[in-house]
Amino acid sequence: MVLREDDPRREDVESLGYTVVGESWGARLELADAPDLSIFRGALSRVEHAGIKIFELPVTASSDLYELERANTADYPFTPATSHDLLDTEATRDLWNKGFRVFGARDGELLVGATVIARREKHAETEFTSVLATHRGSGIGAAVKAASIIACANDGARVFGTGGAAANEASLGVNRALGYNITERWYSYKAPLA
Repeated sequence: MVLREDDPRREDVESLGYTVVGESWGARLELADAPDLSIFRGALSRVEHAGIKIFELPVTASSDLYELERANTADYPFTPATSHDLLDTEATRDLWNKGFRVFGARDGELLVGATVIARREKHAETEFTSVLATHRGSGIGAAVKAASIIACANDGARVFGTGGAAANEASLGVNRALGYNITERWYSYKAPLA
């Protein structure tokens, strides 16, 4: 059973012995009509000074995205409300056909980070962000996400959404640093043993 933080049924469910087995969150970033993108440019420049190249990936990089995701799939936290399935090579390539934009980070030729985002009019939603284990903690997650925000903002997006599992504290920290505010929390409950 998954209930939002403000759901009045939570108290009853907990009194019946249901226990929380996972927590997830949703967050929003709202930009002004004439947005100040300096915080996002700063996130980009920090990793670019370290020699990491950040740019929008073409569909020809779909195999690189697949390999990045394959390397990271076991690291995605799972809750009943938050899960991430590894796409096969064809479904990964199809992200571009479905209108997603993909922004990546390369260390030399190696794709070490990526984020996938979709824009619909003035709203953009992050599908997922992935950073290779050897490169985590170096600002790459923030940089690829910042690149996606800049590009979508330049195309007219003003509200950005994202979310994840509370167990992934690094993701939550990156999003807060970029100005996202937590708008909702969800709790996954396990029924008591019979």
